[in-house]
Amino acid sequence: MNIIRSAFRSPPLLTFLLVALVWIVASFTLRGFGAYGHLRYLLELAAVIGIVAAGQTLVILMGGIDLSVGAVITVTAILLPLISPAWDPTGLAGIAAALAIATGIGLMNGAGAAYLRVPPIIMTLAMATFLQGLLVIVAGGSAVTVSNPAVILLGQARPFGIPSGILLWLAVAIVVLLLVHRMPIGARFLALGANPLAARLSGVSITRNTLIVHTLSGFFAGLAGILVLGMNRQGYVGIGEPYLLTSIAAVVLGGTSILGGRGTYAGTIPGAILLVTTTALITVVNASPGWRSIMFGTLILALLLVSGREARR
Repeated sequence: MNIIRSAFRSPPLLTFLLVALVWIVASFTLRGFGAYGHLRYLLELAAVIGIVAAGQTLVILMGGIDLSVGAVITVTAILLPLISPAWDPTGLAGIAAALAIATGIGLMNGAGAAYLRVPPIIMTLAMATFLQGLLVIVAGGSAVTVSNPAVILLGQARPFGIPSGILLWLAVAIVVLLLVHRMPIGARFLALGANPLAARLSGVSITRNTLIVHTLSGFFAGLAGILVLGMNRQGYVGIGEPYLLTSIAAVVLGGTSILGGRGTYAGTIPGAILLVTTTALITVVNASPGWRSIMFGTLILALLLVSGREARR
C-alpha cells in the first residue's frame, strides 16, 4: 500500500510501474513478447525517443515546446551522408559536422525566442517549416544511403549484447539528470518555468537560459538523428516526423508539467518506453497508423487537460 501511495505522489514512479505491469501482462498473453531479444528491441526503439526527449524535457521545464526536433532529426539524417568527407576513414568528422549543424539550429531557435521575443512554440514551428522546405529542395524525394562507418557502428553494434543506442541513451540520461538535479543551472530552468518574473527579479537570466535549453535540444535531436540514420542505414525526408509527437508525449506522460516549472527526466525515460510498448501492442492487433496517431493525440490532450487543472488549483 505504501508503494501504491508513493506511486500516485510520484508520476515517474507511477509510469515505471505502469511499464512493468504492461510488460508482465503482455509477456503472459502474447507469445514471444517477454523474450529478451524483443524487450531489447523495444528499448532500442525507445532510446531514440528518449534521446530527443532529453532536450524536449529541458525546453518544457522552462515552459516552452520545441516543435523543430523532428525536422532537426531529418536534417541530420539526410545531410550527414552528404557532408561526410572522403578523407576521414573513421566518419567522426561527418558526425561532428552534423551535430554542429543540429546544435546551430537549436541555437537559432533560442536566439529567436530570447532576443526577438518570439514565443518558443512559434519560433520552433517556423524553423521546422523552413527546414522541411529546404530539405525538399536539397534532397527531393530520394533517400540517402549512409556509408559512414562510425554511424553504422552506432546503429548496429551490440557491445556485451546491448545495442549501442541503449548505451548512448544511458549516457544521455545520466548527463541530463545530473544537469537538472545536481547542478545550479537545473534549478534555474525550473525557477524560470515556475515563475519567470520572480526568477528574473532574483537575477536569473531568461535570455541565457533560453539559449542553453534550445541549443541542447538541437544537439540531442541531432544525436537522435544520427542514431536513427545508423539503425535504418538511410535518411529520407520525413524520417524524423514520428519523433516530434512522441517526444512531447514521453515528457508529459513522465509527469513533467506542460506549463513548465515541475518535472524530471526520470519520468521521461519510462514515458518513452511506455509509448514504444503501446505502439508494439497496437501493431500486434494490426491497428493502422491512423489509430496510432489518434492514440498519441488523445493521450497528449488528456495530459494537457490534467496539467491545466493542476495549475489552476
